[in-house]
Amino acid sequence: MLKSILHGSTSKFEDQYGYDGGYMHQIIDVSNGAGLRLGLLPLLSQYRGPKEAKDIWAGAALASTMDGDCGSCAQLIVDQAIELGVNPKELEACAMGNARTDTDCGLGFLFAQNAIVGGPDILDLRDEIVQRYGEEAAVAASFAAACGRVYPVLKRATGNVDACAILRFESAAENAPA
Repeated sequence: MLKSILHGSTSKFEDQYGYDGGYMHQIIDVSNGAGLRLGLLPLLSQYRGPKEAKDIWAGAALASTMDGDCGSCAQLIVDQAIELGVNPKELEACAMGNARTDTDCGLGFLFAQNAIVGGPDILDLRDEIVQRYGEEAAVAASFAAACGRVYPVLKRATGNVDACAILRFESAAENAPA
C-alpha cells in the first residue's frame, strides 16, 4: 500500500514537471523506508522561507543543484523557480557564471556557492540575506544550499546517470504551441 502511494505521488510529480523520476521509483521499490524518507526530503529542500525572498531560495537551490548536476535536476529547479515568479534572466545569469549580489537570485546563488566550498564571503553574504529578508530567509537559503545536490547525487548513485543538457530559461507558457 505504501509503495503504491509513493509511486503515485512520484508519478504525479513527474507529470507536473516533465521530469524522469525513474531513480525515485527504483528507491521506492527497494525499500518502503527509503522511499518514505525520499518522499519527506522536500519538507527540507523545498522550504522557501518568506514569499518575498523566493529569489534568494531559487538562487541558492540552483547553485547547489548545479554543483551536483548539469541536466534534468538543474532544469527542474529552473522550472520551479520560474513557476514561483523568479525572473528567468536572473536564473540564466547565475547559471552562466554572472551572479551578482545586487539581485536576490544572484545573492542566493553566491551564498550557496560559498556555503558549499567554505568560501571566505559566506558570513557577509548571509548577513546581506538577513538584512534584506530576515533570519528565516537565511535558513531557507541554507537548506537550499545543503539539499540541492542530494537529488543528483542520489540519481547517479542509483545508477541513473544522465547527460548534461542545455538549460531552458523560459516558462512553460512560452514553450506552448500557439
